[in-house]
Amino acid sequence: MRHGLPFGGMTSVRTTQAVIFHGYGATPADHWFGWLAEQLEHAGVPTRVPALPESTSPSPDRWAATAAEELGIPGRDTIVVAHSLGCLTVLRHLASLTGPWEVGGLVLVSGFVDPLPGLPELDDFIGDGVDLSGIRERAGSLTILRSDDDDHVPVDLTDRLAGLLGTSAQVVPGAGHFLATDGVTTLPHALDAIV
Repeated sequence: MRHGLPFGGMTSVRTTQAVIFHGYGATPADHWFGWLAEQLEHAGVPTRVPALPESTSPSPDRWAATAAEELGIPGRDTIVVAHSLGCLTVLRHLASLTGPWEVGGLVLVSGFVDPLPGLPELDDFIGDGVDLSGIRERAGSLTILRSDDDDHVPVDLTDRLAGLLGTSAQVVPGAGHFLATDGVTTLPHALDAIV
């Protein structure tokens, strides 16, 4: 889609596409990722769920390389959805871009940029987080989802991320960390944020 044209514009040359990034210890087949990809495909949005390498022992460099390969320099035709550690990976990629870029939509689920008290094994990956300057201004829409009972990412850390991005998190009651083990295999809130 050419910049400046609304989605579905008659003269568009690129189709809106979505990329869904999983988190720590997950695969593209886990949780709600496949369901969301299928729903978006049905809505006419080609969707990819790339596998981030060695998700149980993640390397920030290898995850960054995958994000760069999958997203490149995104345009307004790109929708990005990320879960948990995938959020930090996506935000780091966007923050690393030096030229003009934008995304049509950014949906962050249980996102954070600070160390997690219950997962010190991720401290090296998380490091100093990421500079979020300019990201909100380049996202056509921004949705941050969190639960009220996340036992992996403290809700105040997702709220802090939302504040840093100039928005508020939407609360999905009782969804835990949005894992299949929490009973979350569909995520209509994410779908509604996109279509």
